[in-house]
Amino acid sequence: MRQFITIATNAFVELIRQPVFLLLMTCSSSFGVFLACVPYFGFGDDPKLVKDSVLAVMLISGLFGAVLSASASLSREIRTGTALAVLAKPVGRAQFLLAKYTGLIGALTVLTYVNLLSALLASRMAYDAYGNTDRLAFLIFAAAAVIAYALGGLTNYFLQRPFVADAVFFFGLLVTLAFVLINFLDKEGQWQEFAKGVDWRLIPAAILILFALWILAALALACSTRWEMIPTLSICSMFFLLGLMSDWLIGRHAEPAWVTFNLKQELKNTRLTDTQLRLLRETVEKHDANRNGKLDVDERNRITAQEKQRLKSAGLGGAAWASVLYTMVPNWQLFWLADALENKKTIPWRYVGQALGYVVAYLGASLALALILFEDRELS
Repeated sequence: MRQFITIATNAFVELIRQPVFLLLMTCSSSFGVFLACVPYFGFGDDPKLVKDSVLAVMLISGLFGAVLSASASLSREIRTGTALAVLAKPVGRAQFLLAKYTGLIGALTVLTYVNLLSALLASRMAYDAYGNTDRLAFLIFAAAAVIAYALGGLTNYFLQRPFVADAVFFFGLLVTLAFVLINFLDKEGQWQEFAKGVDWRLIPAAILILFALWILAALALACSTRWEMIPTLSICSMFFLLGLMSDWLIGRHAEPAWVTFNLKQELKNTRLTDTQLRLLRETVEKHDANRNGKLDVDERNRITAQEKQRLKSAGLGGAAWASVLYTMVPNWQLFWLADALENKKTIPWRYVGQALGYVVAYLGASLALALILFEDRELS
């Protein structure tokens, strides 16, 4: 256990010492705050555009962070022989790989935390056509970033400490302090109620994005056992794009027939029997009532499970190949719920817990694949 903690801690420290990690953290968080200072002329939807944009920045920056960190954590150590030196000690490959992954998700969590503070600030600073830019908040955030870099330079010059690691530490600390200070001030610099105007609903949305980044990190780590950074980035980008479109590409073939049921077309389909058509009509009527909000959650889940079984028994279920492929490809739409924040709606914490179960299952499969690829990798 001590060796596991040591390897994980070393991996985490090594990742936050990477200049690209500091650059990615600074650019993504600063750009998120900058997005709240730009007029959009969105016909009243300007705050929503800002929130969607900062969440997108959080996801994309996390994608690059996961790939770059995984490549720096594993593939470079395999190439330079550091991994062989560690494994020469009484450390198994599974323990080594899991410790590396623990350090990797620790670094991604730090990155997401800073970007979350930026997103919460952006939600407070966002304004419509009748508002104006919160220049004071932007200046305080920019000053915090500049001071963090200056303190990192001072500790490097006088104490001979690593600049990047100290700058990351000071950046996270000062951005947190800037977040607290900004939320005690209004746009004119007057004291106000703390966090007035902050959209706290972004927290569960950011946690779901963090879950997606954990899955991306596991996939990137599996790829890093065999390939360098550029192939890993290409493969992870492919999985990312495929997962975004999986509902349309694969999911519609994996779902029962009621999902794409069109009565006029199916009436012309001579392959369907009268019993199958009647079953489809009844199912569509129930799910139309579901869409109109006439059914509660328990009744909706019960009807869905029953109708899927009935349609499957009637030969109207989803294709088996599509169901298998749909399960294998990560569905990023489960973690991207920016649209769920419309009209003052919230993301239920129960959904976050269910998403965590999906993440745990997918991580188990991804890390198992990574271990299989790593077991017979030549480390000489």
